[in-house]
Amino acid sequence: MNEAAAQLFRSDEACYKRHVPDFRILGPLEVSDETGPLLLGGLKQRAVLAMLLLEPGRIVSIDRLIDALWGEEPPRTATTSLQNFISQLRKTLGAEVLETKAPGYRLRIRPGELDLDRFRVIVESARGADPQTRAEKLRHALALWRGPALADLTYEAFAEPHIAYLEELRLATLEERVDADLALGAHAELVGELEGLVDEYPMRERLRGQYMLALYRAGRQAEALHAYSEGRRMLVEQLGIEPSRDLQQLHGSILRQESGLEAPGTAPPAQDHFDQVLDALFQGRLVAVLGAEIRDLTARLAQRFDYVENGYGLPRVAQYVAVMKGSGPLYDELHSLLDADAVPTPVHRLFASFPPLLRARGLPHQLLVTTSYDLALEAAFLEAGEEFDVVSYIAAGPQRGKFCHLRPDGTGQVVDLPNAYATELSLEERTVILKLHGQVDRGVDREWESFVVTEDDYIDYLSRSDVAAAVPVGLAAKLRRSHFLFLGYTMADWNLRVVLNRLWSDHPLSYRSWAVQPDAKPLEREFWRRRDVDVQELPLERYVDLLAAHAGIGAEAAA
Repeated sequence: MNEAAAQLFRSDEACYKRHVPDFRILGPLEVSDETGPLLLGGLKQRAVLAMLLLEPGRIVSIDRLIDALWGEEPPRTATTSLQNFISQLRKTLGAEVLETKAPGYRLRIRPGELDLDRFRVIVESARGADPQTRAEKLRHALALWRGPALADLTYEAFAEPHIAYLEELRLATLEERVDADLALGAHAELVGELEGLVDEYPMRERLRGQYMLALYRAGRQAEALHAYSEGRRMLVEQLGIEPSRDLQQLHGSILRQESGLEAPGTAPPAQDHFDQVLDALFQGRLVAVLGAEIRDLTARLAQRFDYVENGYGLPRVAQYVAVMKGSGPLYDELHSLLDADAVPTPVHRLFASFPPLLRARGLPHQLLVTTSYDLALEAAFLEAGEEFDVVSYIAAGPQRGKFCHLRPDGTGQVVDLPNAYATELSLEERTVILKLHGQVDRGVDREWESFVVTEDDYIDYLSRSDVAAAVPVGLAAKLRRSHFLFLGYTMADWNLRVVLNRLWSDHPLSYRSWAVQPDAKPLEREFWRRRDVDVQELPLERYVDLLAAHAGIGAEAAA
């Protein structure tokens, strides 16, 4: 975009109005200069100006002008009348603006003096811009419209095709602006506007599709489906056609709740959200539940045993290996894959950076809950020079269904009497990592290694009503009296739903809790809602950066 075009966008006022007219056709025909609006005469004189403005810089013949003004049977005085109109317009606009040029007349206006030119420049400058900039520019362009184009010439035959074209241009730009707003996650704010637009333009399928998408993203799937049915009914009854392929595909995607329909991004949570989370942490009342990244583990296990994974996930792959090869080869391969040095994530490093802050306030340490099998979280604490205890679930062998306690010195023991296991574990001394699905053990004997990993393991885990009772008493009390922050889970995740079922059955959590889940589906939002968990929809690493900043932790601590 050249500098002149850029200037058009930067200015909110009419450009090029210095001692020259400013022409407007995006609404009633209007011309003004630095003194204000100019008098344009009667309807036919205005029609002459409109025809010249619709073809600025081009010669419009006398014959065309007469035909447009009077039709096939013009009066004998038509040419004289036209000359009078031109003369009056020339007095108003200036001889340098309206000139006689055989075989007719030409309006010479500079770039930007016509509002339609300014509109087009702004729209063009919006192409390829980021959604925020595109939405702002298109909104600015649409603000140039003062009503229907050439509104005072609506019933003139020559104007009808031009008015139709300009209206299509306006609506297409409006749809582009709505697309930009949808990309910004403004679906809730758009629903009301789009409802009115769909009522006004019921046959315009792009608007209807945008309305359906906004409703769906706002959690109103049934209304989105109804909007499609209503549009289809009108198309069939009035035009005898089915909706376009695009609209049909959108309808099918909404029925299937496809993830691609979700907003690509959302605004960060308000500051009071982080205040609430940190208040809970610094009151010793926050338990973070950290998810496990198992896609790579699943793929590598499937590749090792020549299993076509097909998106079934780790429990199915592990079940296949256990049945076809035996549990021994399965656990040997899992040990091999998990024994490698695990790299801590920003989430792990953030929570490993909290102990000094808690000690400075005289507060107990954290209870961190995770379903991961690897040692990435532990590695983050070791890097930070922080001691910790690990309490890990035992999924197989004679101690199945119990937890084991691993101390910082590497020694461990089975928690046989959870209700009496209190003095051995203390959050006053150090962080406790509760591993609900077991873990890899790097010891030679692999004494404490265990995994809830196959489908049968999950079934056994679900069937045990005493899992919550198997947690050491002090930790169980903490789980009952805390706020929760779920990081790295979706409600479609087996791990999380099993955790919730085992520890809290079907009851809501006792204290206000939060989940960070980008692109949560409506069904998942409903699952969270039923457990009184507020969903924050933004990328996990972005959330961690913001939480660290609010806690006053340097970026390097959580990197």
